[in-house]
Amino acid sequence: MNLRTNGFRLFVCISIFLLSLILPPHSVLAQHHTALTTLELAAAESDENSASYHSQIQTTEAHRHGEESGQHNIGSQLPLWSVIPFIGILLSIALFPLIAPSFWHHHYPKVTVFWALVFAVPFLFAYKDIAFHEILHIYLIDYFPFIILLWGLFTVSGGILLRGTLVGTPAVNTLLILIGTALASWMGTTGAAMLLIRPIIRANANRKTKMHIIIFFIFLVANIGGSLTPLGDPPLFLGFIHGVPFFWTFKILPHMLLMAVLLLIIFFALDTIIWKKESVKLTHNPPPSNAPKEPLKLEGYHNFLFLGGILGGVLLSGSWKPGEIDILGIHVGIQNLTRDGIIVFMGILSLTATSKITRRDNSFTWEPIREVAYLFAGIFMCIVPALAMLRAGAQGELAFIINAVKEPWHYFWITGTLSSFLDNAPTYLTFFYSALGSLKLPEEIVNPLLSGLALEPASVQAAVDKLGLPAQQSQQLVQNLLSGSGEEFIRILKAISAGAVFFGANTYIGNAPNFMVRSIAEEKDIKMPSFFGYMVWSFGILGVLFILVTLIFF
Repeated sequence: MNLRTNGFRLFVCISIFLLSLILPPHSVLAQHHTALTTLELAAAESDENSASYHSQIQTTEAHRHGEESGQHNIGSQLPLWSVIPFIGILLSIALFPLIAPSFWHHHYPKVTVFWALVFAVPFLFAYKDIAFHEILHIYLIDYFPFIILLWGLFTVSGGILLRGTLVGTPAVNTLLILIGTALASWMGTTGAAMLLIRPIIRANANRKTKMHIIIFFIFLVANIGGSLTPLGDPPLFLGFIHGVPFFWTFKILPHMLLMAVLLLIIFFALDTIIWKKESVKLTHNPPPSNAPKEPLKLEGYHNFLFLGGILGGVLLSGSWKPGEIDILGIHVGIQNLTRDGIIVFMGILSLTATSKITRRDNSFTWEPIREVAYLFAGIFMCIVPALAMLRAGAQGELAFIINAVKEPWHYFWITGTLSSFLDNAPTYLTFFYSALGSLKLPEEIVNPLLSGLALEPASVQAAVDKLGLPAQQSQQLVQNLLSGSGEEFIRILKAISAGAVFFGANTYIGNAPNFMVRSIAEEKDIKMPSFFGYMVWSFGILGVLFILVTLIFF
């Protein structure tokens, strides 16, 4: 009781302090409606110059929010210290499991709600309807589809059980991670991770040291493996929606292969060293004679049909555009609601069609997805100001980041670094449009450009004519493409795509399956590193490889 009382008092003190910081001064509140009117007029004027950087960001994000361009741009008004609750929830995830593990285990939902309220209450008080719209938007458009997809993949993959005697030797572990890496681009990093994490844990049940296996599993299966198709990782799917051809991301196959091959070599060497150092080797501890080795057998394989249904629903939402419906002012695509319905239906079918014994023997519980749902509900709330400031581009408090990005390697590192801590999908989209704006290219040219447009006068002119742009804008676009803007955009987009996917492996929150893999591992009593401890592994290993990728490709 004393710990709970002290913890409650500490939370109250922090809450009062942060509320005093986040609430805008009286002058800001007094000028709130005037500022909105000014922004609306500026947005209307910016429509006349849609090729500019700020217009590209604002027009695109207005479309993404399902509202008329220029309704508001809250990111240009929010102060930099409005991200304090986001930092607070990250530090809570990082520190509480170390300094108060029992408290965290029992009360992490309350801690998450606390930080969400620390941001939401003053935000709603200061910006009222706009704040409500922003919060509702991030949950309807981002969080609910995000958690529905995770739930569906978690539920369906939890019904697939690999029975049999599988010994976690370095060769077997490397093979399992390689298979997961290859699958990730076709069934998503979450699907591949949820499918193979339990078999690799069971294979290493008798190993003394297992943490490194899970860490490399996160590096490769939960992140880097998903870099080749829009099905692999959410930012690539956003690119697909905005004109990037489905197979274009194979352009970063060399980058992915370099990372994957080097990581697999490092893992095999490290796992071999640890294997040899362990006092009791599995090869010298065979099963009792009355318990012969069980042959490998796949159970619940019908769930692969449900996995296919989920992936089909995801792909459908990117290629079918039947219209939108209005939910409390948020325009939600019918294709997205259809996708979510398909995913839920596939999950229910899996629960109905799969034996409870199979799930029990697969050590299936709801705790990992429950933890992810709670924590990311708070993260998505607290991330609102950071994403809004990025969307505001040169007019936001994070303009120093946007303005510093010039070369492809800048895009690789900035997109990647932000993707390590923020949602990598909107980060990808922000820099996607930043690149288009800086090169004075409209979104309409993305698909023909990436589909193999020959950058010679006749072909470029024909492609631009098909866009139906005004004559002056068409002429300017032709000149830009022939002067090298097209090739530069392709180089930059490779950097953005690689950074958004690869750097997700840097932290537990960089990509959703990271947290789920960690939760499943800890549920099986595998001691995993803390938030910062994991970053020591990722920065120490991945950081060196990212530098190598930069030197070779960017």
